[in-house]
Amino acid sequence: MISTRGRYALRVMIDLAKQPQEHYIPLKDIAERQGISKKYLEIIVRDLVNGKLVTGISGKGGGYKLSRKAEDIPVGEIIELTEGRFGSVACLENGAEPCPRAEMCETLPMWKEYNQLIHDFFYSKRLSDLAE
Repeated sequence: MISTRGRYALRVMIDLAKQPQEHYIPLKDIAERQGISKKYLEIIVRDLVNGKLVTGISGKGGGYKLSRKAEDIPVGEIIELTEGRFGSVACLENGAEPCPRAEMCETLPMWKEYNQLIHDFFYSKRLSDLAE
């Protein structure tokens, strides 16, 4: 399941994609348009900056903008940055202990295929697709 954090990150990215790319957009403006607490968005935007999806500057005329063109940003990258890697079962989570039953598990191939479908779906969508 995609959490509020992941959904809000997508909303911020879509909002930025709809703005003139040469301008930095104040976070308060995004918060107002999206109806999301500015405090909560500060946490989310920090992750987006650290993940190099957006750039920001402080002070007068400051704010945030996309670090790349919207068509160059896959939705999957945004979701993985905010939610972690796609994993439907605990044994396939990033950093999970090796499962002693993996070699004889009849369901493991299905879970791997499911995870790949989710990954491929979200990576086939671009931020520009959502911003249109």
